[in-house]
Amino acid sequence: MSTTLAPPPVVEGEKIEPPRPDTGGGGFPPAWPPDHDDDGHRRPDPGAEAVVRYKLGAWVGIAGIVMVFAAFTSAMVVRSGISGDWAPFDLPRILWLSTALLLASSYTIEKAKRLLSSGAEDGLRRWLAVTLVLGALFIVSQWIGWRALADKGVYLASNPSSSFFYLLTAAHAAHILGGVLALSYAVFRVWSPAVWVTRRATVEATAIYWHFMDGLWVYLLLLLTFWR
Repeated sequence: MSTTLAPPPVVEGEKIEPPRPDTGGGGFPPAWPPDHDDDGHRRPDPGAEAVVRYKLGAWVGIAGIVMVFAAFTSAMVVRSGISGDWAPFDLPRILWLSTALLLASSYTIEKAKRLLSSGAEDGLRRWLAVTLVLGALFIVSQWIGWRALADKGVYLASNPSSSFFYLLTAAHAAHILGGVLALSYAVFRVWSPAVWVTRRATVEATAIYWHFMDGLWVYLLLLLTFWR
């Protein structure tokens, strides 16, 4: 004759433990998965939280950059119509090479971001390194363009048109340099053998910033080409 034991009564207000998996026998029940707490609730993913924070930081920085270049554009448009000392000049041809380098780097960093999502470590490292090299080459090409204008006698103080050219391109190059430093940090993170919960956040936030700087350069090139 078997005896069935009734479950103990539940006292009002008493904490009820969530059901645990059956162990199939005696002994201690298995612990919850590492992504759950002692009550069986899923813990927040620190990697996902880092992505949100890093992306938010990138967008806040971009908002500030937009305001700066909007002010520069407004000042350029107003100044060009004040007097007759606005003297247009031919842009250095190497600026088109600069544009090609930056467009190519936008493709390579997007390629790296997609490989990060698929877990292809070798491809991620390779494409991030290529993006870093293209960004550095862009800065070098900008320097060559400035030197070409100087050889033609077009300096910062030559006329208002040249002043705004140097101002806009130098300000953009400075922000690109900041992006190169961010890329260098991202390359360091993905090459490190340690497990970094913010690796994905670093790459994705840097990609957002880099794509924006790419679009900003295209805008500046069109502005300098047609508003002269």
